[in-house]
Amino acid sequence: AFRRAVQMVYQDPYSYMNPRMSVGRIITEPLEVHRIGTAASRRDVAANALESVGLRASHLSRYPHAFSGGQRQRIAIARAIVLHPDVVIADEPVSALDVSVQAQVLTLLQDLQEELGLTYLFIAHDLGVVRHLSNRIAVMYLGRIMEVARTDDLLGHPFHPYTEALISAVPVPDPTATQSPIVLSGDIPSPAAPPPGCPFHTRCRYAQPRCSSDVPPLQEIEPGRQVACHFPLRYSRSGPTPSSDPVARQ
Repeated sequence: AFRRAVQMVYQDPYSYMNPRMSVGRIITEPLEVHRIGTAASRRDVAANALESVGLRASHLSRYPHAFSGGQRQRIAIARAIVLHPDVVIADEPVSALDVSVQAQVLTLLQDLQEELGLTYLFIAHDLGVVRHLSNRIAVMYLGRIMEVARTDDLLGHPFHPYTEALISAVPVPDPTATQSPIVLSGDIPSPAAPPPGCPFHTRCRYAQPRCSSDVPPLQEIEPGRQVACHFPLRYSRSGPTPSSDPVARQ
């Protein structure tokens, strides 16, 4: 069933964990819903899941308020994997955690991916975090996908102007490095009333008249890369420039 194959890890696990339920009940609830195993076997599965995320089986009898934010996120991950899903959707799973705890949780997610063969749909705004966990990245703006590519390709040579601006804003941990973030003009339009044409054209420094009237389709412009832009960026020694030929004509 689809619900067994796809599980979710939320940004703030404490907001959806029932404070009146023990950790054991929280983790075994999906097994109960799908009528998997006996009460004793479910508890064994929960204990193994806790240990696989770096917590002790003795924590099964404790309640959510007794744990730190990082520990609660580990409990949420344990709950997500007890059904042996194919896909785990992780919605900003580390954004509310301290940097040191973020690294621990990300390492845990990587280890579980290798051990269990999981596929992650990892939703985040921090490209530094996304870089370490993703094989492919989809960049969204106002609810629309702007670009999809392999991680190294997208971060090394973005083809969409919005992707270019995002990457330029990522801090470089090198005091000697020269960094020139791209400052976008104007305000972010309302997602409920997006502008006509390309949703990014009101803030794009490469915008052409066509961009304000025609919505660019998301289409493949090279193997493994899709871009929703009439004039995707091309690269030369002088840096990125918009393509002179609209994608739709190629």
